[in-house]
Amino acid sequence: MAIYQIDTENSLYYDYIAPSAADGITFVFFNPLTGDSSLWESSVRQPLIDCGHGALMYNMRGQNNSPFSESVQLDENLIVEDAKGLLDEIAPPNAVFVGLSIGGLFAAKAALQSVPCAGLVLLNTLRRDGARLQWISEALVRLAETGGPELLKDILSPLIMNESWQQTNRAQFLTDNAYQAIDRKSGPYNLLSNARNTDWNLPYEQLTMPVLVMTGLQDRVFRDPQDIDTLYKRLPNAKHIELPDAGHMIPAEQPQELINALQQMASWVQNK
Repeated sequence: MAIYQIDTENSLYYDYIAPSAADGITFVFFNPLTGDSSLWESSVRQPLIDCGHGALMYNMRGQNNSPFSESVQLDENLIVEDAKGLLDEIAPPNAVFVGLSIGGLFAAKAALQSVPCAGLVLLNTLRRDGARLQWISEALVRLAETGGPELLKDILSPLIMNESWQQTNRAQFLTDNAYQAIDRKSGPYNLLSNARNTDWNLPYEQLTMPVLVMTGLQDRVFRDPQDIDTLYKRLPNAKHIELPDAGHMIPAEQPQELINALQQMASWVQNK
């Protein structure tokens, strides 16, 4: 386990493997708010490394093994600044940023702030700021305050995961255990509550690097086809892959489809 030390109370856990091939890509993975880097490690990273590419995974402050001081607000500005500091420290070659959900937004904002980025992969990221998105963000916080992560999972899983995943994992949910309100001093709560103030408006026209957009068609919460199409058309140099058998959590639901797409992305960046 490697640590990027920010100060005496704040640090980021990370795991970095450099490309073994001379022209290899370094895939830099940006987590969603829930979960951590194990999302990528368990199913996506190794096949890319076997092809000569590198990988940088890390946990945001407030996620596993990335502590934070109680006075810190884990908002989008801090998250992006942390990513910039880590990337400046490591300087991974031929970096392609891969972000899931809001992680894609953080990745795009880092790229827009002149962090070296050869390509960008946005997994279920494109969404329009507005009343509906704000309502969802507020509701997620209220659910966590009422019943913690377990209530969030019980309610969201049938709405954001594909049906085959639901069938396989159903026994782990809706148990007889009592719900427990989230600890309001915890990292997950700090991240979730501050996400309500995230600015989703991006200058998409300035993302001139190769951009791959991936959308899971079984995401019944964040996917709005018209909004995705409108935002996608603003990207100057983009491709779009739709996955009929995936929901929101593509790395967990369709890891092989994601690996194939990232390998294609590597070729696109190498040959541009």
